[in-house]
Amino acid sequence: MRLEQLQAFLAVVETGSFQKAAQHCGVTQSAISRQVQALEAELGTSLLHRTAHVKLTVAGDCLLPRAKRICQEWHQAVKDVTDLMAGKQPELCVAAIHSICSSHLPPILQRFCQDYPDVQLRVTALGSDRSLKVLKDGLVDLAIVMNNRFLTTSPDMVVTVLYEEPIRVLMSAHHPLTQFDVVPWLELAKYAQVVFKDGYGMQRIVQEQFDRRGVTLKAALELNTPDAFRGVVRQGELIALLPETALAEAYQDPTLAIRSIESGGLVTPGTSPDVLSDPPLTRQVVMVTTRDRLQIPPILHFYTLVADLLPQQVNKLPLASASFDG
Repeated sequence: MRLEQLQAFLAVVETGSFQKAAQHCGVTQSAISRQVQALEAELGTSLLHRTAHVKLTVAGDCLLPRAKRICQEWHQAVKDVTDLMAGKQPELCVAAIHSICSSHLPPILQRFCQDYPDVQLRVTALGSDRSLKVLKDGLVDLAIVMNNRFLTTSPDMVVTVLYEEPIRVLMSAHHPLTQFDVVPWLELAKYAQVVFKDGYGMQRIVQEQFDRRGVTLKAALELNTPDAFRGVVRQGELIALLPETALAEAYQDPTLAIRSIESGGLVTPGTSPDVLSDPPLTRQVVMVTTRDRLQIPPILHFYTLVADLLPQQVNKLPLASASFDG
């Protein structure tokens, strides 16, 4: 069954004749007759009484309301897709890691809302792995996450690197590790840590670093927001490994201290720690969407805004030059 057959059938019913239906559709009468005959052949029954004024058979009367609904749905679908590609999108959904949502996205969101006031913008703070999953499931249009090459290598994914930042140690101002300007890995491993929950890219990267060095990560508590990390670490016992952008407020807090982490620390039996082959601990933040979504004007515009403005927002933060002890 083809849409053209249903449209021909409806045209004949609405006009009352094959000739008028052909004029209405802008085709020949024989073309209308062939479409209706093909539909009747597929259904195995006559749909119309061919009299001076065409009338429905019982089967035709049964088909009529369903044919109308099918054609109406098709016309609505065409309109919806046309509107979507013209930028008339009802909403745009974004998933982003917490540090991005709290520190860098607000001015970009404001700019987008000014440019597309009719598009409802929905932003959800999620871990990197979870954000990429909901993107793949079609629940969001775009994700701003820590890069995970195992989840972003699909051919239909578009990945743009936004920035790379160091990972540092957050501790209380009176913690024993404050004696170090740069904390050695073996010293780091002596203390219990607050870590990100499962599904967060930071949890994975920290665990991988400890595994590579053959030392145990003493994970005492799982959290998922920068303010929660600060509140717990401030108590004095626990430490946390956090990316630079998540430490913006911690740099201004005299009860907290921040230290860099020593490069190296990889140990092969019978050798000394390998410093040269182990670069500084960092994370790369990327923006991910799918190629088909970038054909939709509001999504492309938001993607462009983030790519252009978010790295500038990060560079404006005076983090690296801030005092380590707040």
